[in-house]
Amino acid sequence: MSPYRNGEISHWMATGRTADASAGPARAQADLPDEEQNLVVVGGGLTGLWAAYHAAVENPGMTVTVLEAEEVGYGASGRNGGWLSPLIPGNRAVYAKAARKRGRNGAAAVDAFQQEMDGAVDEILRILDQEGIQADQQRGGHLRVATTPAAMKRLEQTYAADLANGYRAEDLELLDADAVKKRITIRPALGGVLTRTTARVDPAKLVHGLAQAAESKGVRIVEGTRATRIAPGVVTTSRGTVRARTILACLEAYSGQVDGAIRGLGKREVIPVNSSMVVTNQLPTHVWDRIGWQARECLGDAAHTFVYAQRTADDRIAIGGRGTPYAFNSGTPGRGEVDARTVRTLRERLQLFFPDVQFSIEHAWRGAIGVTRDWCAGITFDPTTRIGVARGFAGHGVTATHLAAKTLLDRAAGRDTELTRLPWNDHDSGRWEPEPIRWIGVHAMYRLFGVADWWEERRHSQDTSLIARFGSRLAGLSE
Repeated sequence: MSPYRNGEISHWMATGRTADASAGPARAQADLPDEEQNLVVVGGGLTGLWAAYHAAVENPGMTVTVLEAEEVGYGASGRNGGWLSPLIPGNRAVYAKAARKRGRNGAAAVDAFQQEMDGAVDEILRILDQEGIQADQQRGGHLRVATTPAAMKRLEQTYAADLANGYRAEDLELLDADAVKKRITIRPALGGVLTRTTARVDPAKLVHGLAQAAESKGVRIVEGTRATRIAPGVVTTSRGTVRARTILACLEAYSGQVDGAIRGLGKREVIPVNSSMVVTNQLPTHVWDRIGWQARECLGDAAHTFVYAQRTADDRIAIGGRGTPYAFNSGTPGRGEVDARTVRTLRERLQLFFPDVQFSIEHAWRGAIGVTRDWCAGITFDPTTRIGVARGFAGHGVTATHLAAKTLLDRAAGRDTELTRLPWNDHDSGRWEPEPIRWIGVHAMYRLFGVADWWEERRHSQDTSLIARFGSRLAGLSE
C-alpha cells in the first residue's frame, strides 16, 4: 500500500470535500432544465463558472445552466498549484505576430494583454472579498529562483523582456542570492525575480466558492452530466438534451471528448498535458523559522522542467511539475493517480531546495492542462451558431480563465471592447500532428528539457544548453 494518498482528484478537493460534503451530491441530483436557456455553459471549471457568474451579475433573471460531467473543479481548476498570476497564457511573440497580421501594432497588443491580466488579478481578489469567498488568498508575489548560472541568465533576460512587454517596473524586482534567501532559504539559489502582483489561493476553495456565488445569483449547476455533442442551439448530454440560445464550451483539456464541428474543439486542436503535484506533512514552526517563506510567495524555478510550489494556509508545501507529460491518443488522468517515479522526482526537488528539512509526502495527484500546438490560448465565438470556445491556457489559467470568460460574454453580446480586441481572439494555433507523431514529439520535447537541465546542473553552465534551445523551437515556445 502506498504510504501517501494517491489521486482522489487532488489534496485541495479531498480536503474541501471533507469540509463541505453536501455541495456535490445536491447538484448531481438536480434535474435538467426543460426550457430553453439563455446561456448554457459546458464545463464546470473556472472558465465556465466565471462566465456563468458574470452573465448572472450582468443580467439578473437570465437563465443560465452549467453542465459538468463530474463535479465542479474536477479538471485542472481543482488540481492546480494555486497561482493567481498575471502570466499571459501563451507566447508573447506569437501573439504579437498574430496582431501584426491583422494590421495592428504587435507590441501594443501584447502590452494591452499584459495590462488586462494584471487587472484580472485585482478584479478576482476584489470579487472574492465582495462575495465573502475564503480561498486562502494571500498576495505574496511570485518568486522565480535560479539554481544554475544559465538559469540566472535566463531570469535576467526574462526580467528585461517583462519590462519591455507591459509589466510595471514597481511590480518586478531582480534579486541576488542573499535577497532570495532573506525571503526563502533555498540552499542552491543564485538569484531570482520577484513579481509582486501574484497571489496564492486554494484552488478547490476558489472553485467551490465561485460556484456557490454563481448559484446565489440564480445560476443552475448540474453535475454528473456529460456533454457528448454540441450543435447550434442544443447540447446533447448523458442525461438528455438541453436547448440554449448561446452555448459556451469551456472544456480545456477535455475539449477532445465532445463531438461537433466546432472550431477549437477536437483531439488535434487541444491536447491534455499532465502535471503532477505532491503535498507534504504540516511542518512545525521551528522548521518554518529556518525556511522563511513568511510572505507565502508562489515559488518556481528557472529550470526547463520547472517546478511550481506554494506554502499552504495550513503550513505544508505543495509542489508540482510535469512528470509523465502525455498519454497516447490524448488520454486524460481520471482521478489523478501518480506514478512513484514522478513522486520521487518532486520530493528530490524539494530536498534540493531545502536539504536540512525532513519531509514526508502525504498526498500525490495529477491533472491535465489544455495545450494548443503553439502553446497559446484562444477565444472564438461564432455569431451565426452562437457557440463560443475558450481553450489552451497551458497551465496559466487561474487568472486567464476569468479574462476569457468576460471576453466570451462580450463577444456573445456583440460588444467591441478592449477584451474583444486582445490578440487571443480568434487566434489560430494550428493542429497537433496525428498519433503516434504527437506522442513521440511531446515526450521527445520533455526528454530534451530534462537532459538540458542535467547538463546545466552538472556543468554549472553559464549559458542555456543548445539542447534546450532546440527543444523550445521544436515546441514553439521560443520568444
